[in-house]
Amino acid sequence: MSIEEKSRAIMVRQYQEVKKRQQSMLMRSAQELGLPEEMSHYWNPIQGKVDQASRTLYGSSHAGMS
Repeated sequence: MSIEEKSRAIMVRQYQEVKKRQQSMLMRSAQELGLPEEMSHYWNPIQGKVDQASRTLYGSSHAGMS
């Protein structure tokens, strides 16, 4: 596997993780507020890129959980 393929795989994985985290947080919020479950399916990347605010909020942090 070349370096380009590895870096692409990492970027795709991070993109999917951010999307999954955002949608799970939206689902929890929708359930707490009594909104329809369809609200959690919101995903609006621009040209396939996650904006910096969403990446900061929903991206993985470097803090470990115990």
